Amino acid sequence: MAANATANVFNIQRFSVHDGDGIRTTVFFSGCPLSCLWCHNPEGESATPSLLYNAEKCVGCGRCADVCPNGAISLSGGRAAEDFARCAACGECVPVCQADARAIAGKPMTVDEIVKVCVADRMFYEQSGGGVTLSGGEVMAKSLDFLLPLLRELQYEDIGVNIDTSGYAPYEKFSAVLPYTDAFLYDIKSVDGELHRRLTGVDNARILSNLRALSDDGARIIIRVPVIEPAANCTEDAMDALARVLDGVRYERVHLLPYHNTGVYKRKSLGWLSSDTFETPSGELMEALRARLSARGVRDVRIGG
Repeated sequence: MAANATANVFNIQRFSVHDGDGIRTTVFFSGCPLSCLWCHNPEGESATPSLLYNAEKCVGCGRCADVCPNGAISLSGGRAAEDFARCAACGECVPVCQADARAIAGKPMTVDEIVKVCVADRMFYEQSGGGVTLSGGEVMAKSLDFLLPLLRELQYEDIGVNIDTSGYAPYEKFSAVLPYTDAFLYDIKSVDGELHRRLTGVDNARILSNLRALSDDGARIIIRVPVIEPAANCTEDAMDALARVLDGVRYERVHLLPYHNTGVYKRKSLGWLSSDTFETPSGELMEALRARLSARGVRDVRIGG
């Protein structure tokens, strides 16, 4: 049923050890309802394919301009200049680029194609207690007409699945995928609703409500909290607020994830203007926040992972 349903995938990361237990294959789906200012996978925000262009690699051969059907490329100062507003991400420029400066993020894949990639790594799951993690973007933004066949096929292959999610989707979707999901890697970016909206573009009321509903329904939940200076979740007050939210929620552990700046380069490659002034928190701050959560009764708080 619907084995040929498709969704855009912008990356499949094999042998991952940071997206749940054991060795995992992480499938990154295009499209996200959030616009986090620090996102390290901005190429996954759009549900359609996007062009990534690294101008520093360009050797100015001009082949990309010759083949672009939309007139989005011109030569300036010995390098190609990209008009992203005119670019349709058709990919015609990618194979002719001598310097490997161009790539398309996102391509349609069927359920069968994704499962085939995952099955190839079965030996590593069996040896390590791993499996598949569905991520993004936001995997829960995909249609259930795609998600349920994918989850059922992976279950048929006896492959466990984690869902890495922002929590921003109708709860009916979470309820539907719950029987096929081993664990939810559940992001809490900020407990403060106003701050959450300012940093991600959406309110967090649905996210916190879905967290409580998943807990009530017996889901296995692993909390993941991005720690970003000076924007979000990097103060003792923020940790106290998080502890209050987690009080009464069934969760297995909490991961505090220090910010890293890989998204800055990607945003530039997408032609986005960026005023990123975020910083990676120090080891001392991370330990202080971990200790604060633990002191407030939060169980099994880990840094990274």
